[in-house]
Amino acid sequence: MAKQKTTTEEPLEKQLWKTADKLRKNIDAAEYKHIVLGLIFLKYISDAFEEKFNQLTLEIDQGADPEDKDEYSADNIFFVPQDARWSYLQSKAKQPEIGKFVDDAMDAIEKENNSLKGVLPKVFARQNLDPTSLGELIDLVGNIALGDAKSRSADVLGHVFEYFLGEFALAEGKKGGQFYTPRSVVELLVEMLEPYQGRVYDPCCGSGGMFVQSEKFVTDHQGRINDISIYGQESNQTTWRLAKMNLAIRGIDSSQVKWNNEGSFLNDAHKDLKADYIIANPPFNVSDWGGDLMRTDGRWQYGTPPTGNANFAWMQHFIYHLSPNGQAGVVLAKGALTSKTSGEGEIRKALVENGLIDCIVNLPAKLFLNTQIPAALWFMSRNRKNGNFRDRSKEILFIDARNLGYLINRRTRELSQEDIDKIASTYHNWRNPDGNYEDIAGFCAAVPISKVAELDFVLTPGRYVGLPDEEDDFNFAERFNSLKAELEAQLKEEEELNKIIAENLLKIKINE
Repeated sequence: MAKQKTTTEEPLEKQLWKTADKLRKNIDAAEYKHIVLGLIFLKYISDAFEEKFNQLTLEIDQGADPEDKDEYSADNIFFVPQDARWSYLQSKAKQPEIGKFVDDAMDAIEKENNSLKGVLPKVFARQNLDPTSLGELIDLVGNIALGDAKSRSADVLGHVFEYFLGEFALAEGKKGGQFYTPRSVVELLVEMLEPYQGRVYDPCCGSGGMFVQSEKFVTDHQGRINDISIYGQESNQTTWRLAKMNLAIRGIDSSQVKWNNEGSFLNDAHKDLKADYIIANPPFNVSDWGGDLMRTDGRWQYGTPPTGNANFAWMQHFIYHLSPNGQAGVVLAKGALTSKTSGEGEIRKALVENGLIDCIVNLPAKLFLNTQIPAALWFMSRNRKNGNFRDRSKEILFIDARNLGYLINRRTRELSQEDIDKIASTYHNWRNPDGNYEDIAGFCAAVPISKVAELDFVLTPGRYVGLPDEEDDFNFAERFNSLKAELEAQLKEEEELNKIIAENLLKIKINE
């Protein structure tokens, strides 16, 4: 019976989310996420530490020291002091002072591990967090990755952490979009770019989803995960902390993920970086980005971006940081495809004429949590002539994916795996030397740059892909008669309903 039941049960992460959310009570989701994600992270580093601790204990006769920090750092494992270990905290979970115990544990871990300094949340002793609920939450997180899953607890906890990030983003709505790019959008960017090897950069990295997905892509395709190195920057310190934890729980080196509150334009933390891949979702249409302070900046190689909109400042920041064979896949507001305000049209023209624009993907509406502004993906390449793919220097691929995806609720849409595969394979077939590409009316078109110039360098895919082909066997007379019969049936039904309503109204009057 038990085995049959598990086949219909919800996945572990959904069960955990529902239980954790019930314990939230009067705490706002924006605050609660640091409590829950902090505990998941604590469980992860404690599991990894205790596994190594047990191994070292068995090797004491050979000179191993379970309390020597260097034994752990050699394997990229965080050292966890005794009073910060999960087993200790779980033993205290029912005590009224449990919040202070957890805060003290976070402090102790930071003191022992320089890379976590200033990263971990100390929010557990707050008055609005009920100690009983916190104890129940500790027990809940403690049940993750038990039994057979223990050996792969890092992967399980990493998956739960990622799932919870998405659920908290949904719960926060617009504010959630500031730290989280929907997973299906990230998967599409990564699947199209295929970042197997090299430096991956995101100058507005949020909670680090682009990096996690890049590493996962390499692993899924049997590559070597150490062939990727990541570089990032985030201006929101709270979000940067989430990114550091998200990457640490995946075993990803985050030493080059930097924080400063000025942001990438005013204080570029990686001035000399030339990245092989740039994957980013910058905030749309930002007006207060400091453009008036950087009118002569060296990054503006294709035109000075307007002070009232950062879209083309972001574009040129990305291009500036690309290596000679570098590629970028980024999200921008759809307006950037057509805008001519304050010189934006001239910058877009320069990008096209210099052969940087490789592919444009028009996205469906309602994909993003923090905005209803329509968006598009821009794929750029520094070397479209002699790179690893065929010569595409004289054309641009346009993909119109507005009709793809499905609604997960009234306000939010996701791309399915089939949608992602369809878009990515179209791009790969077009750019690969051995690809089998052909235009599909209403969906994709490979367009000469000369034609783009004729349309004044407007990059909206709908202008180029046309309308879907109608079915060849369409019979107008048959379709007309079918619709006519349907309409007549509906009119007859309406007449009968009106008659029933009138009769019921008469009965009401008689009863009065």
